[in-house]
Amino acid sequence: MLLCCDKSGLIEAGCDEAGRGCLAGPVFAAAVILPETFTSEVLNDSKQLSEKQRYILRDLIVKEAVAWAVGICDQQEIDKINILNASILAMHKALKQLLPQPQHILVDGNRFKSYENIPHTCFVKGDGRYMSIAAASVLAKTFRDDYMQKIHADFPEYGWNQNKGYPTEKHRATISRLGITEHHRKSFRLSNNQLTLDL
Repeated sequence: MLLCCDKSGLIEAGCDEAGRGCLAGPVFAAAVILPETFTSEVLNDSKQLSEKQRYILRDLIVKEAVAWAVGICDQQEIDKINILNASILAMHKALKQLLPQPQHILVDGNRFKSYENIPHTCFVKGDGRYMSIAAASVLAKTFRDDYMQKIHADFPEYGWNQNKGYPTEKHRATISRLGITEHHRKSFRLSNNQLTLDL
């Protein structure tokens, strides 16, 4: 059973990202403030859920959350500032949109940069501990999947409708055969033999 909150009496936001390990596409992050009364027997780390469960939960979270938002850093930003900094920046972009602003931030993982001097706590595998982080993981994952499904239509050979930009064998093989697209992260190891990165 996931915990509702960490600091009693404070407005808390959970944060998580999706797409950090991908070869293509942006990194998405979400921030979610849930009401203290929120309950779900199904909500968990998005990686432990089926696609159907994630989208059902997204509808529930969007409907019942006190506030929620999604932040994005595209592949150009990732290449410029690296994936860790881009993931944190995407979280900051999401947090900035929240009304009300949180008084405490729960972050999945072990690295974060202070946002507006609001106290924060990092939790490794926090999406399996706190509802707000798990909710953020569901939103980040589903909205990113939607984006990858959309750009798949322009580059169907890479299979982003299935691999969502992650480094599957088929994805790497297609890069080796066809080269990279405007959506690929040039700073990442894109093929087993690391091709030239000229577009």
